Amino acid sequence: QVQLVESGGGLVQAGSSLRLSCAASGRAVNMGWFRQPPGKEREFVAGLSSSGGSTYYADSVKGRFTISRDNAKNTVYLQMNSLKPEDTAVYYCAAADYGNWYVSAREKDYAYWGQGTQVTVSS
Repeated sequence: QVQLVESGGGLVQAGSSLRLSCAASGRAVNMGWFRQPPGKEREFVAGLSSSGGSTYYADSVKGRFTISRDNAKNTVYLQMNSLKPEDTAVYYCAAADYGNWYVSAREKDYAYWGQGTQVTVSS
């Protein structure tokens, strides 16, 4: 069983930056960040392989967000720059039960989920 604990959310102004962290238990596996905007379905944001060598981003965040990991700390990060009001959402960390080069954007490929952290971007 993998446990995930997110932190780093908050209220910021448009154009600001935030860094989300996700502390994970267990071995290094593929990880992802998803988000659920108010009144909308949850959507993929970014993912990376167990080694950190492969990454994949949603078009809406490409060039602004960076996903990374520190396997020594068993922690995954989401650096969010140039935040926009439309980035407002509950952000979820997710872990697959496998580790390889292929990074999935599908929720069903992630077996474990954190409790979520709120990010609010004001205009």
